[in-house]
Amino acid sequence: MNYRHFMEKALEGARQALLAGEFPVGCVIVYENRILVSGTRKGTRGEHINEVDHAEMVALRRLTHVGENIDRHKVTLFTTLEPCLMCFGAIVLSRIGKLVYAYEDVMGGVTRSDIRQLGPLYQTAKISIIPNIMRRESLELLKFFFSNPANIYWKESVLAEYTLRQ
Repeated sequence: MNYRHFMEKALEGARQALLAGEFPVGCVIVYENRILVSGTRKGTRGEHINEVDHAEMVALRRLTHVGENIDRHKVTLFTTLEPCLMCFGAIVLSRIGKLVYAYEDVMGGVTRSDIRQLGPLYQTAKISIIPNIMRRESLELLKFFFSNPANIYWKESVLAEYTLRQ
């Protein structure tokens, strides 16, 4: 599987989110070398900011509408930012077999956590995690976002400060 090719597709989604004024995160879900669904971050601008419409959650909701019978353990989820606890939990519960991400989320990412400390449902998860695929490209999008004074989402956060220092 060509990780760079599919991560580039996720990055295209992140760029679309950025152009729409949203936090630049994109996600694609791949099965048998083809993209089944995609998602971008929503709900980070305007008066009604929410923490539910993460790119991974949008894509996972769309995956539930894919009519074909697929082996979820052979599915790979590509995302431009390391998943948070909510997204990682949903990925595990969806029985996704592989997670590939571009940029580490030093503030909310959980893939480096000790999964053995969680409940049995998560301890037995068989998920392969591959970090840092096209990290620089995702970093540049996030730097651009955090550098724009009009973007207030996570402004002056640990993630913003870490990203802008690089």
